[in-house]
Amino acid sequence: MTIVVENQAEVAECGCFLNAWLWFKQLVKTFMVKVVDNAISAKNLGKEDPRIIVHSLKVGFAITLVSLFYYFEPKFEYQGFGVSAMWAVLTVVVVFEFTVGATLGRAINRAIATCLGASVAGGIHRLACFSGSKTIEPILLGFFLFLIVAIVTYLRFLPKLKARYDYGVLIFILTFSLVSVSGYHDKQVLEMAETRITTILIGCDIAFLVCVLICPVWAGQQLHDKISSNFEKIGSFLEVFGTDYLNTSSEEASEQKTSDLEGYKSVLNTKSAEEVLANFARWEPRHGKFRYRHPWGRYLEIGGIARECAFRIHALNDYLNYETQVEPEIRTKIQEPCKKVSTECGHVLKELALAMKTMTYPHTITIHIDNAKIAAENLKTLLHTNSSWEGINFSDVIPMATVASLLIEIVSSSVKMVESFDKLATSARFKKTNQLAPVRVRTNSWKTRVTPDQPSTETVHHDVAGE
Repeated sequence: MTIVVENQAEVAECGCFLNAWLWFKQLVKTFMVKVVDNAISAKNLGKEDPRIIVHSLKVGFAITLVSLFYYFEPKFEYQGFGVSAMWAVLTVVVVFEFTVGATLGRAINRAIATCLGASVAGGIHRLACFSGSKTIEPILLGFFLFLIVAIVTYLRFLPKLKARYDYGVLIFILTFSLVSVSGYHDKQVLEMAETRITTILIGCDIAFLVCVLICPVWAGQQLHDKISSNFEKIGSFLEVFGTDYLNTSSEEASEQKTSDLEGYKSVLNTKSAEEVLANFARWEPRHGKFRYRHPWGRYLEIGGIARECAFRIHALNDYLNYETQVEPEIRTKIQEPCKKVSTECGHVLKELALAMKTMTYPHTITIHIDNAKIAAENLKTLLHTNSSWEGINFSDVIPMATVASLLIEIVSSSVKMVESFDKLATSARFKKTNQLAPVRVRTNSWKTRVTPDQPSTETVHHDVAGE
């Protein structure tokens, strides 16, 4: 009996060790799988955007360069910055960003805020010293510290100030507080403030020079390319929508969905990215085709209209699922006007995308806009003609009527985009490739009712450039 009990205890003990070993083995296996997955993700990230690798090398080079002020100081017998040189290293770390505009914006904010914060702290310290009393001096310093920090923190919430100078306001509070508090026991407050300002300016200069001189990434160019890409994606959807929705071949429609019909979805959530890029672009100096004080605000206006159009397209895309539910009789009645509107609007946006890329005025965009307007008016006339829908169940018409209404709204959005683009082209001085530029959309013609028996094109009028 005793032998059985001992064997059971040994078996239980072996089972515990075996479970522990299996758990540890599984833990190591899971850890190795995660390491391999992260390594593959990092490799793919570098392949997708090599600029990230270059940016990483630039940051390492800038920090190494600014660290020389600290490393080589003992080798040369001169009175350097000492421990304060670490402020230059810290400045490079917090200032260096992916784009030139972001780096320059943070550098300017940090430099100006540091100078103002140190200057105000030095003035407050000097004012407190005039009291001549060791008891009143800390009270005055504490009062001014509370008052200034409270006021500046409140101003930080102003929308215009927060949009571009939030980082600078934060650095002002930090510098003012540090100099005010540390300067109370260190009477060499002016030397300390001067050293800190100098090291921070050195860090800002090195970060900016490395960012600009070595493979610069411009926020303005990124914003420009993003808007152009948005036009391209929306135009691709519209060009194939008419064929995909009204085509009887479901196989061809499925192939289109996997390509052009899915690209517009990336346009829906671009507002924050465009606003950030526009904010950074305003800090950038003149580069390439982008002049100083380039109208970056116009890009936000165009981007907003493009998103509005993309949301309408998103609703339009839902009706691709009703493709097999539309009666052939209804499809035949509304097929041509819908296809015409979708195709012409697609041509408009594709031409806008090309004009945006080349920074030139579009050539034939007015023709496509006029054709889209006429097709939309014909579509509205068809929807309001009762004789066209006699003998047809009203519920069967709803899906196609909704599609037609959305297409008519997309025409309106396309007109707005062309008008907004024209304002941008005028402000940014896009290149005129012919003598008939700039091209302006006749908004009044959109308000004129067009009957179905009118021709599908109009005489195209161009505004002749000032002679």
